[in-house]
Amino acid sequence: MALAHSSAPWNPSSMLIYSMGVSVDGFIADRFGSFDWSVPSDDLFRFHLDRVSELGATLLGRRLYETMRVWETDPSFRDSPDANAFADVWTALPKVVFSHTLEGVEGNARLAEGTLAEEVAAVIESTPKDVEIGGADLAAHAFELDLIDEIRIFRYPIIVGGGPPFLPPLAQPLPLDLIETRTFDSRVIYERYRRTR
Repeated sequence: MALAHSSAPWNPSSMLIYSMGVSVDGFIADRFGSFDWSVPSDDLFRFHLDRVSELGATLLGRRLYETMRVWETDPSFRDSPDANAFADVWTALPKVVFSHTLEGVEGNARLAEGTLAEEVAAVIESTPKDVEIGGADLAAHAFELDLIDEIRIFRYPIIVGGGPPFLPPLAQPLPLDLIETRTFDSRVIYERYRRTR
């Protein structure tokens, strides 16, 4: 059974959220690029389904876009009612893809034409819902520009010993408020932090 703790409700305007699966030592993949250890359990997958359903759009880098594209293009991923629902939600979600190498994207996606700050402002203006940013490199740039409002971590019980870090080095401390935690059946711990502004 999942254990949960949550603070009082929060009703801001649209926020920019950075969220990924992370090892205990703070990496989103191992030194070989593998993240097989972050396959979600059934209860965590349903949580992701609900979470993504609440988003108004997502901004993502090329690697994450290509990783997630299977949900729109590969029917074999629709192998359960929850997976089918997630594929529908992901397909419908507007996406802005940041890439210097892609010439085009598929489905409900477009290549970014402006700077990250311009694209974030335009996407947040386009929806009353929260917007997610995905990919460590893209999020690092958003941290530099002071654009991130919330950080949502899914911390897996594994130490991978190196790889791409979830968080970039920062020039100064970034105060946060822990506003929600939850432990899933697989012992993955969800940590939700909001910027202290």
